[in-house]
Amino acid sequence: MKAYGKNIRISPKKLRVVAEIVRGQNAEQALKFLKFAPTKWADLMYKILASAVANAENNDNQKLSTLYISTLSVNKGIVYKRWNPVSRGRMHPILKRTSNVKLELQVK
Repeated sequence: MKAYGKNIRISPKKLRVVAEIVRGQNAEQALKFLKFAPTKWADLMYKILASAVANAENNDNQKLSTLYISTLSVNKGIVYKRWNPVSRGRMHPILKRTSNVKLELQVK
């Protein structure tokens, strides 16, 4: 019962803050927390967790109340490189970082 989020357009450092909060929690409690958390990061994590729960319910006939988050890893994805022109014909780099998320559910 896994779900992946690849090349999510948010830096891994910001996404790890939310991941640290919900790691190891009951899936039902984590969904409630992420639904009402006031950040973009929580909304992205909610979609991944909802996908993992749907996979568990449809493919493995599991119930939401028996699931918990066993592994949740946030890794670095690809980096989009952009440039900001400055004086004297020079450029400063802008790095638009992305994240890869792997979420795995287990039965209690």
